[in-house]
Amino acid sequence: MDIRGLFGANVRRLRRAAGLSQEAMAERMGVDRAYISWIETGRQNATLLSLWHASQALDVRPAALLDESHFPTDDQK
Repeated sequence: MDIRGLFGANVRRLRRAAGLSQEAMAERMGVDRAYISWIETGRQNATLLSLWHASQALDVRPAALLDESHFPTDDQK
């Protein structure tokens, strides 16, 4: 999984765990809902500022959005 996919998968996982819709997440970040969709599908190359805003919206540390422990690595598949 590349870094965009990892970031997006973590955003989706943590957003759902927080009970937020993409629209609610977008509102918290001050972006369009489509931007959240693009992030979650790995189509958006998010900036450090987006990483920060996402972590604030989800009330998690920025590192949580880059955590690989929830997803199997290539050698674990």
